[in-house]
Amino acid sequence: MAFVLGAVLASTDPVAVSALGRRLSLPPKVQALVQAESLFNDATSLVLFQIAVSIAVAGTAARTAAGGMLLHGAGQFVVLAAGGAAAGGVVAAGVIAVRWRVTDPVLETVLALVTPYAAYMLGAAVHVSPVMAVIVAGLAIGARRERITTAQTRLQLHSVYQTVIFLLESVVFSLIGLQLPALIRALSHAGAWPAEALAVAGTLIATRILWVLPLSAVLQRRSGTRLPSWPVPAVVSWAGTRGVVPLAAALSIPLTSASGAPLARRDLILVLATAVIVVSLIVQGLTLEPLARFAGIARPAAARHEETIARLRLAEAALARLDEVAGSEAAPDAVIDRVRASLQARIGHARARIDGSRAPEPDGLTERELRRDLIGAENAELARLYDDGTISAATRQWLQRNLDLESTRFSDEQR
Repeated sequence: MAFVLGAVLASTDPVAVSALGRRLSLPPKVQALVQAESLFNDATSLVLFQIAVSIAVAGTAARTAAGGMLLHGAGQFVVLAAGGAAAGGVVAAGVIAVRWRVTDPVLETVLALVTPYAAYMLGAAVHVSPVMAVIVAGLAIGARRERITTAQTRLQLHSVYQTVIFLLESVVFSLIGLQLPALIRALSHAGAWPAEALAVAGTLIATRILWVLPLSAVLQRRSGTRLPSWPVPAVVSWAGTRGVVPLAAALSIPLTSASGAPLARRDLILVLATAVIVVSLIVQGLTLEPLARFAGIARPAAARHEETIARLRLAEAALARLDEVAGSEAAPDAVIDRVRASLQARIGHARARIDGSRAPEPDGLTERELRRDLIGAENAELARLYDDGTISAATRQWLQRNLDLESTRFSDEQR
């Protein structure tokens, strides 16, 4: 059961760090590292959790040989993880093939919501890790999102996802909140659980620091840095907050063992996991922003400059596409001139912001069909900037939303 508790608390929550990264404009590499680490932690911790629960539920008869148990657990981990990844890849391939041919935003939204459940059910049906299947399917589909979805669908999915995520997280926290009073009363005779929760939380924080800082120093030494810098490793090591995933895992611990007897210490694990999550959110969540500011890696001005550069590149890409259209005489000269004036005004506005001078007011007379074609060129340039690492995911998401809103406006006017 100690192994179960460790697997429950191994998963980190990037939500607070992502929100802080957007507000403080942390470097794109830091945000990507924390988010990627969270995905990896979710997959590995829940696979380990599945193995630990199966061993705990099996009873003492199945745990007589420690060496055999460890070897069996290691082999099971490989099978569950690899099989889950394969199952997720199969689901992703099928969903991508279907969504290539679907253009209705409502139907695409339904497919997007059904996909993780389909991946989970397939993983469970073939007895591999369902969580790994969901994560791999999500990553594979997300990498092709701009190619298989329309602007209207992306806008609708964004709103739906925010609502669904809020509801699911609220349900999980509500369930654990309803159970906590009874659990705490049941543990009232054992008054050591608050000290145990603090000990576990301190162990999690200390272990993360003792792992991240030396590893970062070694990697920096290998890259040729004589004196390793501490700001980024310090922020990353302190960004290991725990959130809704450990709560959901703790709630899914079975009530009884294979013999039918109540599973020992399940109530204690629920209370310890909840207490550690609260300590993590309060201690690390409230102090991460001051630490990022003290470390000097918060760059609000740099983020505004990054967005302005991206806006300039998008307008230049659209202007280049406009020159191609003008050369082929696919649009009237009057329309070309109006759109060119609008794009030049946007370019002048962006360059004025970069230079720090007063930005000219844009005059935005455009033609629907031509402007939608230019938005396609801007979408391609935005994807290239993100793939090259010029802009962060937060900047890309914000600019993509603006382009989607503009494209949707032209579509609505055309109807």
